[in-house]
Amino acid sequence: MDQKGYRRGSFQSSTSDEDMLEIAGASLDFSMADDDPPLDREMGGFSSYNGGGMNGTSTMMDFLEEPLPGVGTYEDFNTIDWVREKSRDRDRHREITSRSKESTWALIHSVSDAFSGWLLMLLIGLLAGSLAGLIDISAHWMTDLKEGVCLAGFWFNHEHCCWKSHTTFTDRDKCPEWKSWSQLILGHGEGAFAYILNYFMYVIWALLFSLLAVLLVKGFAPYACGSGIPEIKTILSGFIIRGYLGKWTLIIKTITLVLAVSSGLSLGKEGPLVHVACCCGNILCHLFTKYRKNEAKRREVLSAAAAAGVSVAFGAPIGGVLFSLEEVSYYFPLKTLWRSFFAALVAAFTLRSINPFGNSRLVLFYVEFHMPWHLLELVPFILLGIFGGLWGAFFIRSNIAWCRRRKTTKLGKYPVLEVFVVTAITALLAFPNEYTRMSTSELISELFNDCGILDSSKLCEYVNDFNSTKGDDLPDRAAGPGVYTAMWQLALALVMKVFITIFTFGMKVPSGLFIPSMAVGAIAGRLLGVAVEQLAFYHHDWAIFSGWCSQGADCITPGLYAMVGAAACLGGVTRMTVSLVVIMFELTGGLEYIVPLMAAAMTSKWVADAIGREGIYDAHIRLNGYPFLEAKEEFSHKTLAMDVMRPRRSDPPLTVITQDSMTVEDVETIVNETTYSGYPVVVSRESQRLVGFVLRRDLIISIENARKKQDGIVSTSIIYFTDHSPPLPPSSPSMLKLRSILDLSPFTVTDQTPMEIVVDIFRKLGLRQCLVTHNGKLLGIITKKDVLKHIAQLANQDPDSILFN
Repeated sequence: MDQKGYRRGSFQSSTSDEDMLEIAGASLDFSMADDDPPLDREMGGFSSYNGGGMNGTSTMMDFLEEPLPGVGTYEDFNTIDWVREKSRDRDRHREITSRSKESTWALIHSVSDAFSGWLLMLLIGLLAGSLAGLIDISAHWMTDLKEGVCLAGFWFNHEHCCWKSHTTFTDRDKCPEWKSWSQLILGHGEGAFAYILNYFMYVIWALLFSLLAVLLVKGFAPYACGSGIPEIKTILSGFIIRGYLGKWTLIIKTITLVLAVSSGLSLGKEGPLVHVACCCGNILCHLFTKYRKNEAKRREVLSAAAAAGVSVAFGAPIGGVLFSLEEVSYYFPLKTLWRSFFAALVAAFTLRSINPFGNSRLVLFYVEFHMPWHLLELVPFILLGIFGGLWGAFFIRSNIAWCRRRKTTKLGKYPVLEVFVVTAITALLAFPNEYTRMSTSELISELFNDCGILDSSKLCEYVNDFNSTKGDDLPDRAAGPGVYTAMWQLALALVMKVFITIFTFGMKVPSGLFIPSMAVGAIAGRLLGVAVEQLAFYHHDWAIFSGWCSQGADCITPGLYAMVGAAACLGGVTRMTVSLVVIMFELTGGLEYIVPLMAAAMTSKWVADAIGREGIYDAHIRLNGYPFLEAKEEFSHKTLAMDVMRPRRSDPPLTVITQDSMTVEDVETIVNETTYSGYPVVVSRESQRLVGFVLRRDLIISIENARKKQDGIVSTSIIYFTDHSPPLPPSSPSMLKLRSILDLSPFTVTDQTPMEIVVDIFRKLGLRQCLVTHNGKLLGIITKKDVLKHIAQLANQDPDSILFN
């Protein structure tokens, strides 16, 4: 990030992630300065880590006897130092443990410190579950508001309105308490004029909801737009984006998520619920000192919060934990696994207690299948996997191309107009088709549904032969006219969903991708399922059916095909595998369908990976230029550290600070004339023997405070980073000792170290920078930015276009 030079009093503001970052239209500038090993740290000192001596004299004081506010903290758009953060936490833990033996109060403090993590997980689960319930209930009501209103109480949605009605089961959607807008305004609901009025009200409500959402996002919390998962992944890898997980983002995202989902746009609430849960986690971290003051510990909490988010999104606590582990987390120790499980459990329990859908289920599209599947059905399941992989690769390429166009053209300057146009097109196309008019969650629920005797849906309008009915199981039957009509409508809905989702995902409203992807796959799966069912009914004597599907038997379950298709498409877009299968079987409650789901998920991943290696979230991370070092990618090139380090041969020499010969003025000049985030400290310019590494931010804060509070510090005062200083004449100004802010153990590699080892070190230790030496002498520096640029260059990408864009 570009530093603006040395400014007095510029670091007195809070370093909390709750600080609101004002950015018009959420167009962010991540342009970081040259050579910045990113900085950042929460409030608190770390003298025990560096082990600086503090024996000052009358003319030389170690100014940092007490940690200064701001020293060891991080700036916005910088990366945390995982090694130092973990070291600070170990020091803190050792101190608490040693003190616990001294007194009862210290022992109580030690126990409360150990328990605080579990208490925090409990609070996150309760808050995330409560917000998810609120979002579900509100979105359900506002979605139905587009079509009509309940006279018994305007706060009831269509389903709840008709619960007390005495209508028959087949007419349960036509209860007298619920009035469509045409019935309310015209007094009747039949005829062309009534249809046009309902159409008009549907479009008006959709536009109102979406415009309100985009205006709230633009005006109050620009970070509330989008899915949030690419940014969550980046933050969990150690990057700082102030305000992204703050209270304003939480409030606005919760409100606008309801509005965006209710508007009927092709988006879901599941991805944004992960962002909402992480906001809850970040805000609640401020109640506990050990999480507030340590960025690495805070990221452990955010990993657990992401698990709680998926838990309430799909009603899948185990799937949520696996999602956090497989998809978003960068550092996931065993302790975090247990806490994630607890947070996900509490969140799911809270949502179940709220019971937002009134059916004791956590999601709208929970379904149970009872019929077993046959081995030969793996062929259509694998075909669905291929379709999911192709759709995933097509969607990622198209969506990234559109988002890049939005960033690089005038289109990005008019987010409100874009949302207005896309909503208008979506609403106009959606209303005539009942399968696009209903909410996407209801559509998925209908597609997953296994037809029973009492089902009145068009998808279940088969030619009935009740003589062959055995108990609850209906045999495979000939499709009636309703099924054929539904097939055509679903085919049109599939085309619309495939294309409109490309333009919807990435707009300046909260938008998840799980539900639209699942809808595309569920439609394709249901179409294929009905086709196979009819094939088996009319040609049960074929060799492929004769062994297991006799006439009058219930062989094919089209709803199962819809579920497998949904998993395949979601896997193709996100490249999830294990967590996806677990989420899907938690949704359906059917362990026997794990093999079809696994076959489809793996096939879709293989097909999509063959076309393009990146999932949608990784593609958006690269598009936005976030400094994310992908742990799954292999580095296979034969380059050395000296090929990547700076300065290069044509560059000016490396900027360094000497340990005992530079004045305050010299250091201030270096800080003002460069934009680097830190400086190596050497014995002398001639020897270039490395002593340590000091951060720019710590230097500025320390010198600024020394000038204010320490007598005799002037521009000609010598700065020392050594334990002892030589005696100076009495007339000389006071000296400033800053050894406490010096990192005495910076990571170093030799100039001949292979880059694959360097990249591995950066990935596994979460480094910000690494110093390069030759025979003990300092040669240069490699930052995370340099590593990312090098990887981009080797992949034939423009290194400057993808970093901090």
